[in-house]
Amino acid sequence: MGVARVESLPASEETPAESPRNEERLGPTVALIWATVLVFGAITLLWSAHVGVPMRDPNGKMFAHKLLGAIALFAVLAVVDVAIRWRRAGHTRATLVEVVRRRLAPRRLALVLAGLVAYHLIYICYRNLKSWDAFQTPHDAWMLSFDKAVMFGHSPAVLLHDLLGEHTAAYPLAFAYKIFTYVCTAAVVGSLAFLDSIRKAHVMLVAAMWTWIIGTASYYLIPTLGPVFSAPQEFAGLPHTSVTSMVIGDAKDRAFFLADPQNPKAFVGVSAFASLHVGFTTTVLLMAAYLRKRLLTWLLAIYLLVVMVATVYFGWHFLLDLAGGVVLAAAAVLIGHVTVYRRMPRWISSRSPRPAAS
Repeated sequence: MGVARVESLPASEETPAESPRNEERLGPTVALIWATVLVFGAITLLWSAHVGVPMRDPNGKMFAHKLLGAIALFAVLAVVDVAIRWRRAGHTRATLVEVVRRRLAPRRLALVLAGLVAYHLIYICYRNLKSWDAFQTPHDAWMLSFDKAVMFGHSPAVLLHDLLGEHTAAYPLAFAYKIFTYVCTAAVVGSLAFLDSIRKAHVMLVAAMWTWIIGTASYYLIPTLGPVFSAPQEFAGLPHTSVTSMVIGDAKDRAFFLADPQNPKAFVGVSAFASLHVGFTTTVLLMAAYLRKRLLTWLLAIYLLVVMVATVYFGWHFLLDLAGGVVLAAAAVLIGHVTVYRRMPRWISSRSPRPAAS
């Protein structure tokens, strides 16, 4: 994929794209990734013992199915990547062999597989910790009051309903909200499949992992459910969409879990602060800017705006949740860069104060 130059954006650290030496430098990065997995996994197991609920993967949907789906998607995208590079390199048998040798080298594939496994282990830990957040006391009343204070006594969701209407706008917004899962997978797997540099792909991988980790911490920092659960009357006029089904399902799941936490099927998916729909989308947006993908950056900026509107429109999140999502995404991308390159980005280090001349 071509890299569009954006003069106003800071350059990411450049390294040889596909040399064996470049991949060997990922040794410390892989070690840090797996250290992160081990620590986050240990925290998850300790919290599991604290709440008395074992880790779960209902029907394999949170780990096994997602991991296999990601591997299958990578296989498809890797073939597409090879085909594109082969065509650009001259469309000969010799160039095909060379492209396959570089892009599908065993070392590179091993790095991809290890990264995908680590990412999905972080994700299953995140989902379980999010489920157990149901034991915390929600602080929705304060969040509702804050939202109305910021909007001069009005509910942000009701204002959006008045502005956009409660029928026609609901369907495209529901679609934008629902495709979020595919955006997450495409961002992580697509980076590993298409980017020239496996190191840059790992910046995206690590940033994605830390988006879930920091998001988990935010859930416990301010436990909340979201306006649609704490002020459902404000959303009674919306039509039944796929998002409505999600709300109903999540409410039933939470009630079922709290009534019988030991039931193997009990699992919760509700936590509001911070918004990880906003957080992960912002992470992908910042990574597109980091990689100087100008067109993709603009498209993601538009999508992020739509996601923000949708989360408030349907009552999934409070205004502070949106701000929290943006902040945690910025932190995740910074951690991703530092983990891979083991130094601060140039655009930060160049702004550090210089010692005064003697």
